[in-house]
Amino acid sequence: MTEPINSEPMLVASEDRGHLLTEQSNPRSSDLDTPSVEDLVTLFISEDVKPQQAVAQAAGAITEAVERISERLRGGGRLFYVGAGTSGRLGVLDAAECPPTFCSPPELVQGVLAGGAPALLRSSEGLEDLSDAGASDLQACQLGPADCVIGIAAGGTTPYVHGALNYARVTEALAIAMACVPAEQVPIGCDIDIRLITGPELLTGSTRLKAGTATKMALNVISTSVMVRLGKVYGNRMVDVAATNSKLMDRALRILRDLANVPRDRGIELLRQADGSVKLALLMAGTELPLEEARSVLANHGNQLRDALISCDAELKAS
Repeated sequence: MTEPINSEPMLVASEDRGHLLTEQSNPRSSDLDTPSVEDLVTLFISEDVKPQQAVAQAAGAITEAVERISERLRGGGRLFYVGAGTSGRLGVLDAAECPPTFCSPPELVQGVLAGGAPALLRSSEGLEDLSDAGASDLQACQLGPADCVIGIAAGGTTPYVHGALNYARVTEALAIAMACVPAEQVPIGCDIDIRLITGPELLTGSTRLKAGTATKMALNVISTSVMVRLGKVYGNRMVDVAATNSKLMDRALRILRDLANVPRDRGIELLRQADGSVKLALLMAGTELPLEEARSVLANHGNQLRDALISCDAELKAS
């Protein structure tokens, strides 16, 4: 059995959190230990429609977050997910998936987890009570006013996350809270308040269930939408990706075939010329520009492939 990380402070009696929505007992599962396996599975599946509903109800706040994060990242800022336990691990997961999906630099989206890397594999929930650690971990990242912080806390009370959000506001970084309890139960100081109201868990207090699912869904929406806004997507394809292994090479060749009608052999040649960049290969295929000129045109249009193609087409028609 995995041993928990030795952390401070030691567990002590604290305020009663029983009123929090994420800590309440779900009447649908009052006899969770008695049904058949089939009924148990059916119950969980039926309850798991609620995370999608919760994310849909938070669409307004999520939209604002995407718009404001995109603006800051275009200006050279970074995005930090901050959390403890399950919430922190979900942030780290989403951050880790951005570079292979969007060819983004690892520093652009980062996960900050209470307890650091060891807490990914071993329980470190005691560390969530250290509010100063949330601030100091962001300070170590040299957080600045161009950056964005999403503090993730299912129950909304995590001191580590509150400390991080308070520090973000002091440094004038964009401070976004994400919690699964109503704002009237736990107010959080922030610029954007995302509330994913999933209700009591079938296993009382186990927020790795519906709350965790809703959090993962919301983070998926935010990071993917931000990357779309940054020009890393054309149509519904991941064009800002480098063909660095056989799977990605095959995907890149199919993108070139589907979007630019490029035969596979020609696609291989274009990708070699473009150092594996699908976006550059598409621009070269669509305009017949040489590599360096294509690179310059793309840069002049904010790395937005569609804008670059439209501009080149307009120039061709004008000439």
